[in-house]
Amino acid sequence: MTATPTPTHAQAGSRAAVPAQARQSSGRPAAPAPSRTAPAAQDRPRRGLRGPAAGRAFLLPMGVALVLLIPLAAAFPGAGSWPAALAVDLSGPLGRAGDWIIDHRDSHPLFLYFFGHVSNAVVVAVRAVYVLLLAAGWTGVTALAALVAWRLAGIRLALTCAAAFAACGLLGMWVPTMQTLALMAVAVAASVVLGALLGLAAGLSPRADRLLRPVLDTMQILPAFAYLLPMVLVFGIGVPAAVLATVVYAAPPMARLTALGLREADAGVMEASASLGATGRQRLLTARLPLARRQLLLGVNQAIMTGLSMAVIASVIGAGGLGDRVYQALASVDVGAALAAGIPIVLLAVVLDRTADAAGRRLGAEPVPLGEQHLLRRVFAGWYGRLLTVLTAVAVAVAGRMAGTSVWPESWTVSLADPVNSAVAWMTDHLYSGVPVVGGTADWAARFTGWILDPLRSGLQAAPWWLLLLLACALALLAGTWRTALTAVLALAAVGVLGVWEASLDTLSQVLAAVAVTLVLGFAIAVGAARSARAERLLRPVLDVCQTLPQFVYLIPVVALFGVGRAPAAAAAIVYALPAVVRITVQGLREVDPAVVESARSLGATRAQLLRQVQLPLARPALLLAVNQAVVLVLAVVIIGGLVGGGALGYDVVLGLAQGDLATGLVAGAAIVCLGLLLDRVTQPAKEA
Repeated sequence: MTATPTPTHAQAGSRAAVPAQARQSSGRPAAPAPSRTAPAAQDRPRRGLRGPAAGRAFLLPMGVALVLLIPLAAAFPGAGSWPAALAVDLSGPLGRAGDWIIDHRDSHPLFLYFFGHVSNAVVVAVRAVYVLLLAAGWTGVTALAALVAWRLAGIRLALTCAAAFAACGLLGMWVPTMQTLALMAVAVAASVVLGALLGLAAGLSPRADRLLRPVLDTMQILPAFAYLLPMVLVFGIGVPAAVLATVVYAAPPMARLTALGLREADAGVMEASASLGATGRQRLLTARLPLARRQLLLGVNQAIMTGLSMAVIASVIGAGGLGDRVYQALASVDVGAALAAGIPIVLLAVVLDRTADAAGRRLGAEPVPLGEQHLLRRVFAGWYGRLLTVLTAVAVAVAGRMAGTSVWPESWTVSLADPVNSAVAWMTDHLYSGVPVVGGTADWAARFTGWILDPLRSGLQAAPWWLLLLLACALALLAGTWRTALTAVLALAAVGVLGVWEASLDTLSQVLAAVAVTLVLGFAIAVGAARSARAERLLRPVLDVCQTLPQFVYLIPVVALFGVGRAPAAAAAIVYALPAVVRITVQGLREVDPAVVESARSLGATRAQLLRQVQLPLARPALLLAVNQAVVLVLAVVIIGGLVGGGALGYDVVLGLAQGDLATGLVAGAAIVCLGLLLDRVTQPAKEA
């Protein structure tokens, strides 16, 4: 899951949020935003592989791998299938564990006196926020959002917020929007607290940092879908499972950025504080935390975006709200209803992202003298300005209730379902097939499946299992150290041991195909944007919007264009990962030393030679990071593609959720984690010591 950037997270990405260099290109603060895997690559120093030492470091693990794998291959001959003797059937133990949890969920002390109280607290908190939002009415909520946005960034953002909430009402989605917002408020608050505590421990204690780093790495690699089944098993279908899954999913970005901010506190300031006799607690409260304010607020922003992405996905387990409307519409292939619920999700994401981003920029900006501010700014300045903002919103809410318009009027709604479905029907009749020269979208999907996905899947499944392990070892060695290679090999071997070798290779084929298309398109777009400032300005708002969208929303247009199947799932993954690849690549090309570029020009290099022989080699770390982000973001959406016919591991997770089958869902989730670790390790850019 964004956004994260990421984004992510935003996502984000999430959204999956992209790292600092990508965020700089949008004119936002240059603080390092976490992506689903970027912090792991950034935080972990690693030596590159160069020279004779690199050859020894490459050959030694490869030799060990050959010595271990060749006897196994001889003992277990066969084609590409994983040897049954090396697989472990977990269906029995997991089935019994799931049955025990279900049987004792209402009687065991652990559930009655711990999980039960947690569940009740979540339900009470979400219900209280939801009732408060409904009591404020659409007038009060819209007024409060607009006033807060105005105080942070001015009239333009205020009008954007007001228009976004008004659009939610016009589309007839006011109540579902409030349900999603209530769930978001509770989940994000809890994830910020949990992430801050974990980040505090990791930032102040190197031992805690070493212990938490692999946990956070795994949590950030794990796709959002894999969080759902354990929560459903413990808490059942409903709001508590959805909220707690969102908390677990959104806490790692906050934890990473908190730890990063604390570790990067100015050493001179800390030394001066210690020399003045400040205790450890005083240094933390008066020096270290204030110096980390930007990272803390950026962590809150990422928690908001990843939380929104997960809150929408959690509709699969009964979260309700906008995500539930999208899920029900996709289940019946009702694109019009899905779009009517998807637009408010997009608007909510944009509003939350812009507001949090404005708060971050204001925190880092120089304060404007009170005498130079506009009269209204002076009135709403300081703590009394915050109080006045709340009182104004309350007054508007009371006025709305007295006027009888606290609930969005039914007569003010507009239905999009019928015209959109009519447009989809026209597209089905005219664009799916039979288009001269280029062919229809159904033809493209069929060709992509028949020419790329099917051969790639067949090739992977036919390849000897030990050869794939060797290939994973070699690629990981090229990217990192022997520890990286060992992790990659063990992750791929665990997939076979879990007994889902064929389904995992099917998922892997979809990921590889989608990543290849994403990188070709992303690098081509990025090269054009890096060469033209005008093209970058035109792309920037598109990339900003794309990076705020939750993963679920990307399924709507691809279903409308391509129907259901593996090709639409891959198309959604491509569109989701493309903005992060473009941002990172553009920033990497723009950060190439201008002196080197000018020197190459003075020697008569053409634009093509300049790009191929100077800019791309010098931007190699950014390009490797773009590949890493593309792989992990694509994997996240390919898994969600199980909802629209993607099959493989995504289908197993959906099936496990639908039937409460712990064995099927949990084994598929564990295999997804292993694939994520494998792909992350073989694509992480190595860092020089």
